[in-house]
Amino acid sequence: MIEVAKRLQSVQEYYFSKKLREVRGLMAKGKPIINMGIGSPDMAPSEDVLQALVASLREDKAHQYQSYQGLPELRNAAVNFYKDHFDVTIDSETEILPLMGSKEGIMHISMAFLNEGDEVLIPNPGYPTYTSVTKLVGAIPKYYDLTEEKGWLPNMEALEAEDLSKVKVMWLSYPHMPTGANASKEAFSQLVAFAKRHNILLVNDNPYSFVLNDERLSILSIAGAKDVALELNSLSKTFNMAGWRVGFVFGNAKHLEAVLKVKSNMDSGMFYGLQKGAVKALESSAEWYADLNKVYKKRRDLIFQLADKLNCTYDRSASGMFVWAKLPTGITSAEEFIDGILYDKSVFITPGTIFGSNGEGYIRFSLCVKEDKIKEAIERF
Repeated sequence: MIEVAKRLQSVQEYYFSKKLREVRGLMAKGKPIINMGIGSPDMAPSEDVLQALVASLREDKAHQYQSYQGLPELRNAAVNFYKDHFDVTIDSETEILPLMGSKEGIMHISMAFLNEGDEVLIPNPGYPTYTSVTKLVGAIPKYYDLTEEKGWLPNMEALEAEDLSKVKVMWLSYPHMPTGANASKEAFSQLVAFAKRHNILLVNDNPYSFVLNDERLSILSIAGAKDVALELNSLSKTFNMAGWRVGFVFGNAKHLEAVLKVKSNMDSGMFYGLQKGAVKALESSAEWYADLNKVYKKRRDLIFQLADKLNCTYDRSASGMFVWAKLPTGITSAEEFIDGILYDKSVFITPGTIFGSNGEGYIRFSLCVKEDKIKEAIERF
């Protein structure tokens, strides 16, 4: 047996990869599982996006290798999108790099900026991939607490009190996943100033701004942010294109040159048809976002009813495609709680603990579930 690389000893199989295998096993045995765990949009992209993809398939060069930096029209569409929705000016030649999903960007950025032994500030709770990628590249996770009492925002006084001498990168995710909390301009301004003082690269992961959210904000809208910050964005959630794997990283030219050095050695450009469809998505009218949010609002109202059935509490004003709910007093293990529901009621809900120790005592419901299924889940209780 050939030994695997030592780096694999630092990470485990992704929770959803493992848990969904268990869920599929229950379904194979005839269990009527309702999956409220994962945030995979169940609706289709717009008809215009689908038509753009289909029409592109017979164009010249459609099936050849594509530019590592994407089609000019894709970069221009993304730049216009950021100007229109975030009031951020981006140079389409030097300050944007298309990605095969923002998850790819997490790896590319980490490989571009982190050396073995460097430390990385990671939110607790936060997206588990920040930790696993940090470990895979030989860097060291250094968790910073987010709490309900602080609005799920970083405690700047606590951060300043830390030894930051080895910290190279700080991961942010606002609107926050999994809690749905929003950052403010003031919070982003404090973080930019903090990063400049300590020579830290901020990376804001921003795929949820358009789902049930009226406070769209990019960290790059803060004066001087491009000196120390990158922002990831994705078409997965906003345009129901998760399987297309289309994302972007925005930032200054020097930072993106470093990311491109990694990316250009790992892929051969995004498929032409996906890029053409993405252009059309980025040109969507206000009606698209309004219609999308009508659906998610109806689903969220039903999820609130389900959370009430479980005696959970939650923030009705949170953003994104999840409901983050606090378990009743006396429940000591979120994982035991959701496993009991999975095996007793055949409903799968995500335990907050997979996002970090500060997720204990919370569960997360996905809104990527049709209304009739949410109603059925409510009836099971």
